[in-house]
Order: sequence, then C-alpha cells, then structure tokens
Amino acid sequence: MNALNILELSEQEIIRRNNLQQLRDLGINPYPAAEYPTNAFSTEIKESFVDLPVIGKDEEGKDIRETATPENSRNVCIAGRIMSKRIMGKAAFAELQDSKGRIQVYLTRDSLNLATTSPLPAPPLGECHNAAESSSSGDCSQRKGGENEALTQRGSGEGAYPLFKKLLDLGDFIGIKGYVFRTQTGEISVHAQELTVLSKSLKPLPIVKTDADGNVYDSFDDPELRYRQRYVDLVVNEGVKDTFLKRATILKTMRAFFDRHGYTEVETPTLQAIAGGATARPFITHFNALNIPMYMRIATELYLKRLIVGGFEGVYEIGKNFRNEGMDKNHNPEFTCMELYVSYKDYNWMMSFTEQLLEEICVAVNGKPETEIDGKVISFKAPFRRLPILDAIKEKTGFDCEGKSEDEIRAFCKEKGMEVDETMGKGKLIDELFGEFCEGTFIQPTFITDYPVEMSPLTKMHRSKPGLTERFELMVNGKELANAYSELNDPIDQEERFIDQMKLADKGDDEAMVIDHDFLRALQYGMPPTSGIGIGIDRLAMLMTGKPFIQEVLFFPQMKPEVKAPRDKDELFLEKGVPADIIPILRKAGYNLVSTLQGVAPAKIQQQIIEIIKKYKLEVEKPSQDLIATWTAE
Repeated sequence: MNALNILELSEQEIIRRNNLQQLRDLGINPYPAAEYPTNAFSTEIKESFVDLPVIGKDEEGKDIRETATPENSRNVCIAGRIMSKRIMGKAAFAELQDSKGRIQVYLTRDSLNLATTSPLPAPPLGECHNAAESSSSGDCSQRKGGENEALTQRGSGEGAYPLFKKLLDLGDFIGIKGYVFRTQTGEISVHAQELTVLSKSLKPLPIVKTDADGNVYDSFDDPELRYRQRYVDLVVNEGVKDTFLKRATILKTMRAFFDRHGYTEVETPTLQAIAGGATARPFITHFNALNIPMYMRIATELYLKRLIVGGFEGVYEIGKNFRNEGMDKNHNPEFTCMELYVSYKDYNWMMSFTEQLLEEICVAVNGKPETEIDGKVISFKAPFRRLPILDAIKEKTGFDCEGKSEDEIRAFCKEKGMEVDETMGKGKLIDELFGEFCEGTFIQPTFITDYPVEMSPLTKMHRSKPGLTERFELMVNGKELANAYSELNDPIDQEERFIDQMKLADKGDDEAMVIDHDFLRALQYGMPPTSGIGIGIDRLAMLMTGKPFIQEVLFFPQMKPEVKAPRDKDELFLEKGVPADIIPILRKAGYNLVSTLQGVAPAKIQQQIIEIIKKYKLEVEKPSQDLIATWTAE
C-alpha cells in the first residue's frame, strides 16, 4: 500500500488493510475461489433445534441435559458475515448473519481449527510485509510468543483462535463447521470446530446498537445515505431486505396468476424508434450504427397489441419504462410496469379480473386481503367502488364537465386558481381538474371510469355514452395504481386520434403522442376486441409493504449526483511552492483549497504536518516555517 495513499483512508480502514496483509503473510487467502458448501441456514437451525434428553435434576430442581458433543448433536456447515464479537479470554462469541437471519457462534481456543482453503504461499517465519509492520498488533520482530506466535500455526486452535481475535473484523465473511447446542442462557448456537476465511471486509459497517429498553443508537437512517449505499442498508437495517422479498412475492404471485389463466409472458423492445403507447416525455438517445435518434420506451402497449394482432390469446410483460419527468416520493424516472392484453375481453371484465389479482397478491404478501400504509388500513377485498370521472369531478367540485367546451373548462380551472395555459386541450384540463381536486381523496381501491375521448387516444369509444371512452384508472391511497381500456381496434378511428394528438403537439404539448404508422398498419390487418391494463409495480409494492416513499421499494433509486467537497488540483499547490509529497498531507489536515492556506500561522500548519507524518509513519521531510510562510502569503 502506497504510504501516501494511507492518508485517503480512515484509521479503521488502515487497520483492516494491515490485517488483510497479515493474513496473506501467514499464507491464508482472504478471498478464496473454491466453493464453500453450506448445509444449513440460521433460521432453519433455530426452528428445527431439539434439546438433548434430560438426565437428571440439579439442586434447584431444574433439568440437567446431556452435554452437547459432535456425536450427539447436529453437525452443520454455515457461512455469513460477522456482525458482532465478544472476546472472553480463551473463548468468544460471534454473531453470524447469513441470507436468512442471524445465529450465535461459540469459539474456543482449544477446539477451533483453521481451514486451509486456497492458501497463499506463507513467508518464512520472521518475515512480513511492510504494511503489516505498521499494524496496531506490532511489527514482525515483536511476534515472538503467545498469540502472535500462535498466528502461524494455521491448522490448529493455537493459530485459529488468535487469528479470529486479532485479524478478523466485523463485516468479514467466514465459514463455520460445528455442532448445534443451547447455551446456559438459552441461546441456540453453533459450537465452532473449523473456521474458514471467505472474504475480508475493508470498510467498517455502521454498528447499530439497541439497549435493553429497545432504544436504537448509531442507526444508519439517513435516507440519502441509505438509498446511495443500499448494500449497507440491507446489511445493518432490519426489515429492509424483507421489503424486497415481499416485492419479489408480488411479482411471483402476479406471474402465477397470469400463467394460470393461460397468458404468455413476452419481451418487447426497450429502445424504440417512436415513443408511443402513453403521453409522456421520453429519454432520447442515439443509435450510432443507423445514425438515427432512439427513445427509451415510455410504455410497452403498442408492441403488445401487435402480438394480439398476431394471434396470441393474451400476453403480458413486466419490464422497465422510462419517462423523462420529475422525481419525488411517488415517482422515479425509471420504473417497473406490468402490461396485460387479453383478446375478446372488455374493461368491465378487466375490472373484475383486477380485483381478483390484487386480492390474491395482498393475501400472498400479508396473509390477509388488507394492508396498512400511512396509518390507514386499505382493503383489497373485492368488489371495489366504480365511479365515472366526470361524476367524481362534480362530486368534489360541484362543476359538471359534461357537455362543456374547452374554453368553459379552462375558465373554471382559472377560477379555481389553477395554472393552465392555451397548450392544454380539453382532456388535459379535465385531467388537471381530477388531479387537483379528486385523485388524493380516494383511499380505498376505486375504479374511476369512462374518461373523455380527448384523454384517451388509444381507447375504444363508450358503447352508450357519446364523447366518452371505455377506460378506467384504479385509485388507491390517493394515487393511480392501474390504467386500463377496452382497446381501440378501429384503424381509421385510431389514425384520426393520432392526428388529433399531433395537433396538440403542434400547440406545444411535449407529452402528446406521435403517429406510429407501423402500429396503424398492424391494426389494418385486424385486431380482435381486446382489453388491456397497465399496473405500476413500484406503486403496488409501496401499497403492499406499507412504504410511503417509492425509494423504499427500489433497490437503487435515481439520485442527484453526490456533492463532493471542492478540491484544487495538485498543479495549483505546486504553483504555490508546496512539495508534491506534502500535498496529500495538507489535504488530510483539511486544506483542500490553496485559498484556505492564506492567513493561517505557519507554525500551526507545520505542527499539523508533523502530527500526520508521525501518526502514519511517513518517510517525508517536514517543511520549514519559512517555506510554509510562502504558501500562506496572500
């Protein structure tokens, strides 16, 4: 390790790197390649544990059981991350975390052996790497007796136990072979007989502490840090992993439900020549090979309908969509959506089908058809309320949009203090009214139905209500969860709707659809009556897990770029006469900008440099105060 690179590390990181090098010096590979075949998980060990037979009573009348041994107990091989260590002389306890949970491990000097999986060549005794010499455990010449000498005895407890005590840190991955027993305090544990180093951790984990009263200290709870470092969040915060396991259950249940009904899962292009299937602003990229612009898809709809034209009974796709719009607690520009299209069905059938689907998912995730979010209990028990959108607006505002012109609706919006402009058509204005006064009020699952044609360019006209379409949106907890239609399959009508959308685009609506001529061609070959639905998986996961923010159900949500402290380039320091080997030391002392040196007493800067050189054992000549004075001059 380069001496000056040490300055970029924390004290804990330096210690861990020294421990890493000592392992290598002892011929132990800290990152072995070989498979480590486990045969048990922490939770299963605890659930299946059976106490040994009672062989008598003590003086207080308590049961005395057989002493656990490898012969009369269950032998296991487990692996995981060290989450805590308690050293008590010749014995120690460690808490091991695997993919299912945590279990206590008991280690003793007399019974622990060290496995030799993928060893590195060990150096001769008395020799060690320079990095190890600076470790807190002392230099090589001091490693003479007791535990330091025992570290070289790799195949026995004389070497394995001191290695565990001195060279393994919290966060390291180890493998343990041993037998299961219950401690005197009643804790089901594994008595370790063999230890294998599987992976050395170089950064310390945040250690979350909980006292006897349940109070949590040093918690890793800053939202921005948690989302940026989800890998740490998953390790140290209970319940985070469970949220994502529930999300996986949602997808598994959804697929099983569709498959049971005979529908086919398919995949369609993510890069598209036309951003169609929804009204949204797309991400734009460039396809170099064809020298044409391409769009990240905003919806899968038009390709899935092509497959219905091609003869599939029902198709669905669960995949990523991308919309170049805002980020907040309910929206992420990259999101997961499920779209399903089924031949010979209409939106009434789809409402009933959706009720069945969501109730089944809720039971699979929560064990019952109810979930709780934001302190509210939401029931997915069918049936759900059904309410036409114009009736909803009238119910909440007293204004009846039916039969009103675009200008009349715009005037009402302005009267209500809403920000609207001339680029907004009638459909957009109605959508804005619903969003402003209605959407957030529907807490229990509610189908909002029969949208005006201006809002629904891909939807079939209502069979009995002129000017409206056979479309519904499912509102839950004040947010849209699903959007569904009786799909438009009249190619002439569809082309006219596309043309109307292009007129909106000409007025400045950058979310209006463009004409997809290939899709129109597909419709001209004939598409059967079809119903389709799109469900936002991220929103569904929020509801089913009770999470108020979309970032809580995304492994890696989009974030603003990390803000780093400003730092001048080396050249600026060199121009001030700072020697190259002193620049990292100044930065370690907090002088990241040349300007921060100005006006500081040279004696103070010299003392800071001397302390860092001494602490990190750097072979660097200290600068004189006269030289430093040239750096601090304004």
